[in-house]
Amino acid sequence: MYRIGELAKAAGVSERTIDYYTKLGLISPETRTHKNYRLYSLETLNRLERINQWKQEKYTLEEIRARLEELTDINEEQVSEKLTSLELHLQQLEREVKELEPLISQLKPGQANKVYTHIMPSSLACIEALRLLMNHGPFT
Repeated sequence: MYRIGELAKAAGVSERTIDYYTKLGLISPETRTHKNYRLYSLETLNRLERINQWKQEKYTLEEIRARLEELTDINEEQVSEKLTSLELHLQQLEREVKELEPLISQLKPGQANKVYTHIMPSSLACIEALRLLMNHGPFT
């Protein structure tokens, strides 16, 4: 459990930001001490990190609140449906890659490099993350 100063330091924000987010309902203390100090959990730290990430992506605090509410409302069935959908998309992508493999193998090295430079690094990272999630995540 974190007191407000410890939480602020761990999350890289000010204590005033913690107070503000608490007033807005974006975060809330887990409990209070006998001296009425607010104590925040590791989940709150994770939530703050998520909020900071969204702020860097230029989401407004109202949009962040809506996203946090969506995360709170997610149930097991929704997660299962989304994972199934992602798996189907991955299978389709794998089929398309297999169709491209003979064509790619016929390319000269310079041509292949030119093709690969058009693939965004973030796309490659996303593909790898999905592959890891599906093959080595908590679902196998």
